[in-house]
Amino acid sequence: MGLRERKKQETRSALSWAAIRLIVERGYDRVLVEDIANEAGVSPRTFNNYFGSKADAVASRHLDRMQRMADALRERPAGEPLWEAITHAMIEQYRPGPEVTAHPRPDPDAWTAGLRLMFEVPAIQAATLRAAAQAAEAVAAAVGARTGTDPDNDMYPNLVAAAALAAEDVVRRAFMATHRGIDVLITDALRQISAGLPPPSH
Repeated sequence: MGLRERKKQETRSALSWAAIRLIVERGYDRVLVEDIANEAGVSPRTFNNYFGSKADAVASRHLDRMQRMADALRERPAGEPLWEAITHAMIEQYRPGPEVTAHPRPDPDAWTAGLRLMFEVPAIQAATLRAAAQAAEAVAAAVGARTGTDPDNDMYPNLVAAAALAAEDVVRRAFMATHRGIDVLITDALRQISAGLPPPSH
């Protein structure tokens, strides 16, 4: 990635994280595009160059994370088992970037409560569904490249992508509910899928 593209990605990430942070703290209807742009240190016009709405800014974090995961999956060692490679590629995308570390989150309970409210906003739910569909295409293409299958003609890479994205959604909800480590949750979820989801023993 060239310097210009990297700068654009950094701006996109900063705007998305600012949108999430402000909406979690204040509520969706109390945050303006101008607020998000100011928080990220850019103009509202720059915001509009990247996103069509506040909801799109929020959803883009998921889309970007899954697209990076697809790129990381392509770079995993060729001999690595598929689900192990997916696990490593997914965990890698949850390392906090500079836009996160520069703005520490509030206490976990307040942050979780705000996240739950944010994801209940219909506009954000719709934008997240659109982002998930785009992410599924990217992940399926990476799985296809790794397994020699064609997402346009074979169900397999699409099934794997759908399962991985469903696991990521479940992990996110579990993280908000339990505050368990995201690495542990991802590893556990994908291990269960790779094992065929056998019923738990009691």
